[in-house]
Amino acid sequence: MKQRIQTSNAPNALGPYSQAIVTDTLIFCSGQGPIDPATNTLVEGDVTVQTERTMKNIEALLSEMGLDFNDVVKSTCYLKDMDDFKAFNDVYGSYLPEPYPARTTIQAARLPLDILVEIEVIAQRRKP
Repeated sequence: MKQRIQTSNAPNALGPYSQAIVTDTLIFCSGQGPIDPATNTLVEGDVTVQTERTMKNIEALLSEMGLDFNDVVKSTCYLKDMDDFKAFNDVYGSYLPEPYPARTTIQAARLPLDILVEIEVIAQRRKP
């Protein structure tokens, strides 16, 4: 069984996909970027500003399901420029507790709306 998750506290999908999908135990959050959900517009700024907004969007999706960053088991991170890795990592790391989730970080030639960062996560429901 899969269930669609939709919240106004995270940006609307820009295409034919869901903000997140929940299965029995796993939550698959679509890639989030620096879009302000209140205005559905791009947050301008450097990678630090854009990563901060992106992490808040992920936090909102997790919260909608009663989860938090402790429940994240895997993330895939896309950067426009790998030279931004340290600044990105500083913000990203401030949200995630140890043990850190597994992660892949790659440089993408181009991201939607020419954003600097996009992050997708997989989380697992806590056992009752």
